[in-house]
Amino acid sequence: MNIEVTEQAAKWYQDELELENEVSLRFLVRYGGSGGLQPGFSLAIQLEEPVEPHASTEVNGITFFVEESDAWYFDDKSLKVDYNTTWEEPEFNYVG
Repeated sequence: MNIEVTEQAAKWYQDELELENEVSLRFLVRYGGSGGLQPGFSLAIQLEEPVEPHASTEVNGITFFVEESDAWYFDDKSLKVDYNTTWEEPEFNYVG
């Protein structure tokens, strides 16, 4: 699995969450929500340091990552976080 976060999506997180450089943002699985890859689950975000990262990438001083415990959710697909200009927010795409 790989994670790709576009510059525009990273900037959205930086602006909306008022993030400084050298922080870590986790994509984690939560029960409920909509538009998820696995029925009944969706992705959430949380500011925390990686413990056992399954995949990570760094964009604009922010480390985006998924923990090993959440790898099951992606079903061997990669995560691409892009910026949706219509909704003016990030969108998750599962590739592979």
